[in-house]
Amino acid sequence: MTTEPAKIPAIEVENLTVSFGPRPALLNVSVTIDQGLLVGIIGPNGAGKSTLVKAILGFVKPDLGTVRLLGSSLDDAKGRLAYVPQRGAVDWDYPITVYEVAMMGRYPNIAWWKDPGRQDHEIVNQALEMVRMSDFKNRQIGGLSGGQQQRVFMARALAQGSDILLLDEPFAGVDAATERAILDVLERARATGRTLVVVHHDLATAAEYFDRLMLIKQRLFAYGTPRQVLNQDLLSEVYEGKLKVFSGMGKAEECHA
Repeated sequence: MTTEPAKIPAIEVENLTVSFGPRPALLNVSVTIDQGLLVGIIGPNGAGKSTLVKAILGFVKPDLGTVRLLGSSLDDAKGRLAYVPQRGAVDWDYPITVYEVAMMGRYPNIAWWKDPGRQDHEIVNQALEMVRMSDFKNRQIGGLSGGQQQRVFMARALAQGSDILLLDEPFAGVDAATERAILDVLERARATGRTLVVVHHDLATAAEYFDRLMLIKQRLFAYGTPRQVLNQDLLSEVYEGKLKVFSGMGKAEECHA
């Protein structure tokens, strides 16, 4: 009887420490994320959630520690990683269309002296279809709603053809219907075999949205299923005040630390 070889983890973070000044933003964080999961990063404001994403991307240099993506170093695996930033980090007044933004995802795969080819256009159209923005491809990005803008940047990440997608608060500032639409895109991307890691702030929906959760406040307090991570003792320790706690029925309830 033969057994299938174990899959290489999507992300391996080992002893990661990042400092901005005298205090560490992240302290000795180690975690292994398997392929094909939708993972949420939760924690209070200033806990280091976005810093962790930026360290995985290589946007910030760690004091200590290593990051490996699909078994390779960050430098060797950059083409297999895509990023969707917070909406506030984007200049929405820049005159560019939805299609042009999505095509930006193909630029790393196109030689600088060449124009996008037929395959590039096919991939971009497929990405826009996946996020349900095909009907808006000729619209200026600044004229879209916040949720539509978020989906366009998700299309850019999908068009890149990456195996791992990192998203920084994609649900921030959108209404409930738009949040469900974005979640649908994340689930459809996961169904293609991609690994998605999402910075998330709402504990009330964390259990419903994600396969695994990371609870951080400078250091990693827990990584596991929502039921393992969203328990009163852990959340009380991390949030130090009024919070939402995962109940046995899969809903949130209030408690006090």
